[in-house]
Amino acid sequence: MKILSVAIPCYNSAAYMKKCIESALLGGEDVEIIIVNDGSTKDNTAQIADEYAAKFPSIIKAVHQENGGHGQAVNTGIANATGLFFKVVDSDDWLDEDSYKKILETLKMLSKEDKNLDMLIANYVYEKVGVRRKRVMSYRNAMPVEKMFSWQDIRHFKVDQYILMHSVVYRTELLRECKLNLPKHTFYVDNIFVFEPLPFVKDMYYVDVNFYRYFIGRDDQSVNEKVMIQRIDQQIRVNKIMVDLFDFDAVKDKKCRHYMINYLKIMMEVSSIMLILSDTEEAFEKKKELWRFVKAANVKLYRKLRYSFLGNSVNLPGRSGRKVSKMGYKIVNKFIGFN
Repeated sequence: MKILSVAIPCYNSAAYMKKCIESALLGGEDVEIIIVNDGSTKDNTAQIADEYAAKFPSIIKAVHQENGGHGQAVNTGIANATGLFFKVVDSDDWLDEDSYKKILETLKMLSKEDKNLDMLIANYVYEKVGVRRKRVMSYRNAMPVEKMFSWQDIRHFKVDQYILMHSVVYRTELLRECKLNLPKHTFYVDNIFVFEPLPFVKDMYYVDVNFYRYFIGRDDQSVNEKVMIQRIDQQIRVNKIMVDLFDFDAVKDKKCRHYMINYLKIMMEVSSIMLILSDTEEAFEKKKELWRFVKAANVKLYRKLRYSFLGNSVNLPGRSGRKVSKMGYKIVNKFIGFN
């Protein structure tokens, strides 16, 4: 059995997917690479995938499907995965070679020791266009380094510090156990990917290496501010799905529950601030409707989200309140640089 399955969702990715695939290939025979061609029609993505599969038949699978969006491509990756662990790498991102070796060594060590690892976490780097000093998202302040730990061992996360798809390697069977099935034709489903499985995660391991290189800066990228505003209905949809997924009674571990609530606070803030930045009456009404949805779905959760610092910051009354919210967002984004 392969130690790691790496799924690479590709949609018209010919201009950059080779760099991603080549970086994943550095894992050698320990790795299975699943290139998912998500109905590409505008370039030769399908041909590139097939060429790599033919050249590296013991490592690479090329799977072609009708366009279903990023979430469906991840679903397809999980369905085809035979590795003990599972990692998603977007086709415009790549993996650091030295860190990759360390991750694989760690996964092999833990599997040989019969450790029941559910989730491995590593750092990721914002490879932002035009920025010389790259920002690294590490977790050494919040997690024990290179030792098995549970939710009880996790310390305080910073406001801008949370686990993304870039950070995680899941046990493949855990994703199947929790019946993860990301929605089709929807952007921002990576948030669901790192949210829904969490109540099933018991044993974790953190490797303090800069494993994942997260490219950011293309004008058409989903996290580009203008694109996020254009696709706000999809962000709202993901937000609502995550609210529906959260159940106080089902999340037994208090620290896991606390982390999931904080993640929802961030999601609500992002959706709300994008609607404020849209600066239309329709957008303002959508923001009100989103918060009403949360209240109707889960009053206890609504109170946790609405009456937090982040909840208050995006619900200041009137035009002047929205102006303050915008200023706060711009200041935070200047220092964090998340889009």
